[in-house]
Amino acid sequence: MKAFSQAQFLVSSAGPADLPPAGPPELAFVGRSNVGKSSAINALTGRKRLAFTSKTPGRTQMINFFELGAGARLVDLPGYGYAKVPQAVRAGWRTLVGSYVDSRATLAGVVLVMDARHPLTELDLQLVEFLGEVRLLALLSKADKLSRAAQAKTLSAVRASTKAEVRLFSSLTGQGVEECRDLLERWLESPRPGRSLE
Repeated sequence: MKAFSQAQFLVSSAGPADLPPAGPPELAFVGRSNVGKSSAINALTGRKRLAFTSKTPGRTQMINFFELGAGARLVDLPGYGYAKVPQAVRAGWRTLVGSYVDSRATLAGVVLVMDARHPLTELDLQLVEFLGEVRLLALLSKADKLSRAAQAKTLSAVRASTKAEVRLFSSLTGQGVEECRDLLERWLESPRPGRSLE
């Protein structure tokens, strides 16, 4: 199933009441603001502007749903952890994303995008704990900014600190794109129950 090449925008949700009904298996992408999440989504789908990048971190506060053909969805969760975002907005993020994760029995996995130069911040670790037993891919973006030795060291450290699958990734050079795409398509073909069923 080459789902990612069929990606098309479906709908945006601004609050828990706006979430579309659960349907086919979903892969959710999440990460701190400005870590390269939108660029990673665009690289995986082979599109330049499927997910919009912003020069203003913390700007996107909606959940964006994309169809991956008829049998899967990609879900772009809003970025978190930007200091200049008002407290009320941060609280809204927790409510919106928490409602999504808790209600999605069709959640096949979550992709946590982290800057390879600064992985597993306190906020990232809080998110990993919040997700519980949901299947998780730690995608280490901007890996091209690191030397080969630093890449290997970071990969080893993150693998030792989390139960997640961990992959180095660069939307600029294409490093890890095909490998991550293949892994995520396997997850869609054999989805596991979301957190709400465990």
